[in-house]
Amino acid sequence: MPDAITLRAFAWSDYETVIALWRATGLGITVSDSRDGLALTLDHDAELFVVAEADGQLVGALLGTFDGRRGWLHHLAVAPAWQGRGIGRRLVAEVEARLRARGCAKVNLHVEPDNAEVTGFYDRIGYAQHEILFMEKWLRPGE
Repeated sequence: MPDAITLRAFAWSDYETVIALWRATGLGITVSDSRDGLALTLDHDAELFVVAEADGQLVGALLGTFDGRRGWLHHLAVAPAWQGRGIGRRLVAEVEARLRARGCAKVNLHVEPDNAEVTGFYDRIGYAQHEILFMEKWLRPGE
């Protein structure tokens, strides 16, 4: 276990490292994860985007959001060499605490089918599966 893992708010200087981390852990990157896309989220939820540092390097990240009714966890990632050391658990607990402080009573997250092996992690920290049909529509400029 590293001597110290520090959790802190995301800074724009972290952007490229976070994107590389998300890619290295197999998370899908979309237009929502572009600088412009994240800027929209950070305008109202900046304190919910938390990163973990160890030994001077960024080793984890979790983007939280709050829609005023429900909290959401997006793109939890821990660098492969640092997995299994409690970093993901700490990131989730930190974002949950920040959501609770904003009056959030329930937190949701989505797990992509090709990443289903992470459900055991979420089960262990108190999340339960809820069967739901998820639909989406991308709103593209000019359409």
